[in-house]
Order: sequence, then structure tokens, then C-alpha cells
Amino acid sequence: MSASEAEGQGIGAGSVIRRKADGGYECVTDEVAIEEPLEIRIGQNPLAVTMRTPGNDQELAAGFLLAEGIVRAPADLREIVRCTLPASLGNVLNVTLSATAKLTPAAAHRFGTISTSCGLCGKTSIEFIRQQFPPIDSTTPIRIEVARLLELPERLRSAQGNFARTGGIHAAAIFDLDGNLIVLREDIGRHNAVDKVIGRAFLDDLLPLRNHIMIVSGRSSLEIVQKALAAAIPIVAAVSAPSTLAVNFARESNQTLIGFLRPPTFNIYAHIERVALESE
Repeated sequence: MSASEAEGQGIGAGSVIRRKADGGYECVTDEVAIEEPLEIRIGQNPLAVTMRTPGNDQELAAGFLLAEGIVRAPADLREIVRCTLPASLGNVLNVTLSATAKLTPAAAHRFGTISTSCGLCGKTSIEFIRQQFPPIDSTTPIRIEVARLLELPERLRSAQGNFARTGGIHAAAIFDLDGNLIVLREDIGRHNAVDKVIGRAFLDDLLPLRNHIMIVSGRSSLEIVQKALAAAIPIVAAVSAPSTLAVNFARESNQTLIGFLRPPTFNIYAHIERVALESE
């Protein structure tokens, strides 16, 4: 892969000094995940700034706007275009909303200009999100087989091209209940990777994702579970630990939350009824 191709995939390369197992040193070329700011503007007004790995930026913006309750359907977005002014360095997106979208004063006050790296902050923000998205509907019960669930971490890892090269990038993926990969995205930020996969599904008009599972490569925080709820994803799994806020939010939102998904083991923290246990 050439340097330009790597940068196009959010990877930078440079020379580093590596200490070898025998105590010697060598100069090698190492690939590193790129981290740059992305500013999202609505009507030329700054809305949010996130530190992300460049690539799939329109998906990231769409997923972010969905998760924050600003858009609900693809028709709410008129366009997402990159700012062409030289000073933007390609790191500014201008979003034009349709008349159907509702950027409420409460939402605008909640944002100001924020860094999405901090995720949800404070009781007011959490209550705002709860008001935007109802709990998962259990009218039509769904279940995933344990054997299928245990296959997903390897399927996630095998599709993570950038992680294999850099070792420092997160992934989020959406699978159907048969284990078929719908979309996978990588980013240096866990929440950005989730925004990208949800944004892709949103732009493809696949929502609501009531018969799907989302798996993330790191831990599951409140913002991860909340973004899944915005897409109506009933099952969220992570290869690492959940936070207490994520567990409590999942229980209240009727979402199944799985942590430490490291075959052959996993923990179920909320709504076990969607996992078809072998003993049943």
C-alpha cells in the first residue's frame, strides 16, 4: 500500500525505533491511525467538533445527527458537503437540513459547540436523550443463538483491516441475527465508529434495525448504548466492560447489553431474554 492510499484509509506511516526481544534496536516503518478534528456545521453555524480518523465523514455526521435527535429519516437531510475553503483543510462539513428536521432550542442549547469526545455529560443530557427515543419495542420478540453470538468477535476482527495494521483503532459493526455483516466502520474513537455504522444504515434507509445486533471492539459506555437506541438496535455487545451508566440505561431502555464477549465466555448485564441459552 502506498503512502497516499494509507492516508486515504486514515493511516499514517513513519519511521520509529523499535526495541527487539534480544535487547537490540532497529529502525522500522510503523503505521499509525490518523487523528484529526472534524467540525459539523448546520447552516454555517458550528454544532460539534470531534476528533476522528478521516474517512466516511458524511456517515459520521449523519449518525451523530440521528443519535442526537436532530434527524429521524434520510428525508430530513438535504445535503452534507465538505467545506471547500482552504483554511478548513477538509475537516469541516456543512449540513443543510430539510424543512422536516427539527433543531429545537433545547437541542441547540444542549450542544453549543462541543467536543463529542466527552460523550454525554450530566443528568440533563441523559434526560434529553431519554425524551427523544422510546425504549425498544418487545412486541415481536427476537433472539440470538449463543453459537452465533460467539462467532461475532472473530468476524469483527477479520473485517478490521486498519486495526491489523495499526493496533490502535476501534471498530463497530452491525450484524443480522444470522451473523451476516451489514456494515463495519473503524475510527480512533469508539463513539465515532458507532456513528459511522449507524450513519451508513441511516443513509441507506435501513432503520429501524429491530432485528440486528451491534458489536463494538472496546468497552460499552452510555453513549454507545444510547446511539444504538437511536437506531432501534435491541442487542449491544462489546468485547470489553460496560459502564454502570450503560448498564442502567440499557435496563431502562429495554436493550440487551452483553460485555466481555470473549469466546467462549460473555456476561449479560441487561435483558437476558434475547439470548437463546443452551440450557433452555
